[in-house]
Amino acid sequence: MKLHEHGKLLRIYIGESDRWHHQPLYEAIVLKARELGLAGATVLRGPMGFGANSHLHTAKILRLSMDLPMVIEIVDSEEKINTLLPHLDDMVLEGLVTLEDVQILKYRANREKI
Repeated sequence: MKLHEHGKLLRIYIGESDRWHHQPLYEAIVLKARELGLAGATVLRGPMGFGANSHLHTAKILRLSMDLPMVIEIVDSEEKINTLLPHLDDMVLEGLVTLEDVQILKYRANREKI
């Protein structure tokens, strides 16, 4: 897959316990991005954070099962990112969604692994 030199970075900040139709929200978003043919997505789990309600979420020993922060990053063309945005309006009931310009330097698959 070839991407344009200039693209968009979509970041979605949600909680680990957020759900969409009985599955983790981060998983549902990644699967929707894949279904729509976006270039790729990465889910990052944060050890600590807080959001709009200022409730602190942490991975300290006694709180391992707490709702940790999750960040989903997706880089693609503006047109492809725009196909996902209406779905996010429905799926992300609580969280933060950001979009910024990025310069894409390299995007390649290892042909030997395909």
